[in-house]
Amino acid sequence: MAPASLILLGATVILQVDLLPDKKFLLLPPVNFTIKAINLAQVLLRWEPNTDQEQRNVQLGYHVKINAPQEEDYETRNTESRRITILHKGFSASVQTVPWNDRSLQPSSWVSAELRAPPGSPGTSIVNLTCTTNTKANNYTHLRPYQVSLHCTWLVGKDAPEDTQYFLYYRYGSWTEECQEYSKDTLQRNIACWFPRTFINSKGRDLLAVYVNGSSEEAVIKPFDELFALHAIDRVNPPAKVTAEIEGTCLSIQWEKPVSAFPVHCFDYEVKIYNTRKGYFQTEKMTTNTFISVIDGISEYSIQVRAAVSSVCRAVGPSSEWSQPIYVAPPSIKLGQQRPP
Repeated sequence: MAPASLILLGATVILQVDLLPDKKFLLLPPVNFTIKAINLAQVLLRWEPNTDQEQRNVQLGYHVKINAPQEEDYETRNTESRRITILHKGFSASVQTVPWNDRSLQPSSWVSAELRAPPGSPGTSIVNLTCTTNTKANNYTHLRPYQVSLHCTWLVGKDAPEDTQYFLYYRYGSWTEECQEYSKDTLQRNIACWFPRTFINSKGRDLLAVYVNGSSEEAVIKPFDELFALHAIDRVNPPAKVTAEIEGTCLSIQWEKPVSAFPVHCFDYEVKIYNTRKGYFQTEKMTTNTFISVIDGISEYSIQVRAAVSSVCRAVGPSSEWSQPIYVAPPSIKLGQQRPP
């Protein structure tokens, strides 16, 4: 199990005395810079002000540069920083002291630290990790009316021994959980995991961290971790209770929002209408859950609707599957007589 998250407050450093114009003021680099893994895909960077720093009427800050696994840089007045990042490739960063209120002064030199990549034989870690989430109604409690499931699949590393066994964990926020329901290949190696209930908030904006390690008697299995944005992996449910009716030449379609923690105003819809007699499709996009169309009044129609969470409520992700088709026709036409055999 991954260690519990640590919440540590950084210190702001202000050095204040009279600035002497006759002597050049130099900024010294921070000291005791360390990087520590504190959770799955999470690190803590810490450093201290240089005790030899000459005190002047200058507010100090720090410029942090992440070197690996991806380049990033930012400034802070704290003496520590938590970052969410993959760690199977290792992690390295540098920090320097910078003037916060006087940009005419030169920054200090850099100091660096790193976390080495975890050990393991090449080609033994999993590949092609994919994960999806899905929301269902939770009938057991009113405090959490919806529950989110998680399903992940992967392929065995090309050089993993036959006795390799993999183990998957996920972290969302401060909660970490190990998989208990695996699917296996013909060699009984774990290749998929199912969490029917998780602590994932489907409306949340935190990244989902997934970590897979392994064991073997023949080799050290290299671990693998990946970060997922929830909007990109969420399998939205199709709209519910789709109904349609024809009155003369007016086709009226209605439906309910998908089973989801998002409220009704958070969905965009697409309606697909198929004229079975003429053999053509009509698709329409809308933000309401009602659609009315003028039809020829002599054809049977197949109706399907799909949904996507609107960009008003979160980043754009994939649409749901189409709802199951329903068929509607004028009273003069028997349902099914115009469909192809």
